[in-house]
Amino acid sequence: MQKLRIGLIGYGGIGRVHAAAYRAIPFHYGLPADSISIAGVATTREQTAKRAAEEIGCDFYTGDYHELLARPDIDAVDICTPNNSHCEIALAAAQAGKHIYCEKPLAMNVAEAARMAQAVEAAGVKAQMTFNFRFFPAVARARQLMDAGLVGRVFSFRGRYHRSSYISSEKPMSWRLQREVTGGGALFDLGAHILDLLYYVLDDFAAVNGTLETLIKQRPVAAGSSEKAPVEVDDIALLHARLADGALGTVEVSRMGTGATNDLCFEIFGDKGAIRWDLDEPAWLQVYDARTADSPLGGERGFQRIEAAGRYPGQRAPDWTMSPDFMRAHAECQYQFIRAIWDDRPTSPSFADGLHIQRIMDAAERSSENGGWVELANE
Repeated sequence: MQKLRIGLIGYGGIGRVHAAAYRAIPFHYGLPADSISIAGVATTREQTAKRAAEEIGCDFYTGDYHELLARPDIDAVDICTPNNSHCEIALAAAQAGKHIYCEKPLAMNVAEAARMAQAVEAAGVKAQMTFNFRFFPAVARARQLMDAGLVGRVFSFRGRYHRSSYISSEKPMSWRLQREVTGGGALFDLGAHILDLLYYVLDDFAAVNGTLETLIKQRPVAAGSSEKAPVEVDDIALLHARLADGALGTVEVSRMGTGATNDLCFEIFGDKGAIRWDLDEPAWLQVYDARTADSPLGGERGFQRIEAAGRYPGQRAPDWTMSPDFMRAHAECQYQFIRAIWDDRPTSPSFADGLHIQRIMDAAERSSENGGWVELANE
């Protein structure tokens, strides 16, 4: 097993999450402490990069990510920067022969995402998306049960991701509210996650009919400032969706969900059964089997809670009975990327998966602008 040396590009809140998860991976899988290391960090300013390196415990830091890519002691890069730099960095990393781990969404738009997917394929490097919510054991169990036919023919589905992070009109502008930096609003920020969960558990999306709204159209340019700036991205996105197999569903995404901290869930309804999962109960999957006897007096029918807990394949520590959390799911997502490098196997979720999610979001935006259903492009 080769030692894997990672270059971290970007060190905001999510960069810290990734750094902590890399450090935790050896404890979860009984690996030598030096099997995975962050060998360098790059931010947009050398001063912040220096502070990041001190916090992480690595020697190399730089204000220019190109210097990181030029180092022979960097095997893979982890892109934790705002969305508008993903494409540029990924293309440069692929050209430098580095494996790539990239935060969601993959890019600013479909054209950029397609270029990234093509570049990593041409370069022959491993590239994976950060869709960490896939890596809760209950979600993996839902996928297994779907593959086994528990639900049968899917009639409909629902997905929801609500947060309350922007309900105050006094919350100032940030990069997440600037279209030229993010490419989109709540749909890109939160929608990428719930769309990927549904795509992972169900099937490809074929068409969407979306409505996107900006509920607070101006915000202070800075905390306490009376000067306002226009908000150019969506606060809420409501989608009707049709899958490739014809199943219909709805997807709700909002950063204006008063009282919601991380309200993420999905439901799937079929002719043989149903499945529910809610992030508030991450260790459990709810399953309904319509083939169970319904008599006398309802028999044994009803939703049953299936114990998933922290059952990760190959896990050695800590105790599997503990409920998984956000950090554990990140560590598993990153570990699967690392295993793909070590074992020379395909990554999942891949950049091709990220491109599919980008196409769904693009279709939803075009639908909201023009009205009606929009078929996903297949080029």
